[in-house]
Amino acid sequence: MTLDLSAIRAQFPSLNRNVIFLDNPGGTQIARQSLERITSYLLECNANHGGAFATSIASDAVLDEAHKAMADFYNASSPDEIIFGNNMTSLTLHISRSISRNWQAGGEIVVTRLDHDANVSPWVLAARDRGCKVNWVNFDVEDGTLKLDELQKALERKPRLLAVGYASNSLGTINPISKIIQMAHAAGTLVYVDAVQFAPHGPIDVQNLDCDFLVSSSYKFFGNHSGILYGKRILLDELFAYKIRPAPNSLPGKFETGTQNHEGIAGVLGAVEYFEWVGKKFGGEHAEALLERGYTGRRLLLKQAMSAIRAYEFELNRAMLSALESIPGIRLYGLTDARRLEDRVATFSFRLKDIPPRLLAEKLAAENIYAWDGNYYALNVSECLGVEPSGGMLRVGAVHYNTLDEIDRLKAVLLKISA
Repeated sequence: MTLDLSAIRAQFPSLNRNVIFLDNPGGTQIARQSLERITSYLLECNANHGGAFATSIASDAVLDEAHKAMADFYNASSPDEIIFGNNMTSLTLHISRSISRNWQAGGEIVVTRLDHDANVSPWVLAARDRGCKVNWVNFDVEDGTLKLDELQKALERKPRLLAVGYASNSLGTINPISKIIQMAHAAGTLVYVDAVQFAPHGPIDVQNLDCDFLVSSSYKFFGNHSGILYGKRILLDELFAYKIRPAPNSLPGKFETGTQNHEGIAGVLGAVEYFEWVGKKFGGEHAEALLERGYTGRRLLLKQAMSAIRAYEFELNRAMLSALESIPGIRLYGLTDARRLEDRVATFSFRLKDIPPRLLAEKLAAENIYAWDGNYYALNVSECLGVEPSGGMLRVGAVHYNTLDEIDRLKAVLLKISA
């Protein structure tokens, strides 16, 4: 069953206007279910943690359910493996201090030039503090894919950690993350996966991937601004937590030190409930195959949802690539082979003639098409492509609430600008 875009879009109050949102890689619009959870929390159980009274008890129940929901979304083995924080960047900076605590001078880590800086700088800073060497893995500037031969050579040096993205927020490339994790583990290397850009586009299964850590941000998958970290329990139990003394020593509390953004965590629960709705309404055709893989209950519904979304976005991906390639004077970066759409999400960065990216973004905005310009914090990408000094690139990114008509409108406007 294909997605019913009218029903889908009705779940997003902000889509009820004459605007085309293609700024999604920088943050999606929020689903009604997430909004309702935030409002309900603030009106009905707005209280601090651990009290003996009704609102605190109800608040703790919501937070517990949110941990369970994200464990289901990631297919983690336990809600205790789910850590909430302000955003991916803050969580990574925080946990990097714990992970690097026992690194020894002369050790090594690996980062990539394809990653968002939030999965680069925290590790570079940690390595500097511990006297460790940072090895860089490059990407192919022609097609935006990670150079796995360089990665293999870096892993031969037995680094302590590999930080790698699931999908590029700049070029849309989906890394072969399962293969990469296997390569790293064969070298005895821990893997920290930035899944922020992949999370809205396809199913995540941390147990199947066997990743050590994985993190995403719910404002990229139709929720509010919040970050959600998964870590293998055995690793989280072993790690020293930088926390205040009254915080518990048990999981997940030892890494959620201080008062959390409770209404934000409730909003994450609502975002997962939106995916449940998608799975029930539109994911039935994927159920049999997913049941065979052992998914049941909410985990099954969530994987049904993400499988249905991935299938629909495949057509958006194809339409976006075709539309952009038809524009005279465009320079597309990343994968442009229509036979390799499975290896990317519908996120595209480009330059158009000699138009500065900021000016192009303004011209699109004047036509009610929202898109990002610059480097999107993927600084190494824009530097490697040689576009950083001249303003980076223009980026458009579709998600499952976007329509083929919106892509046609983008094409028409770019043709007019290019003329």
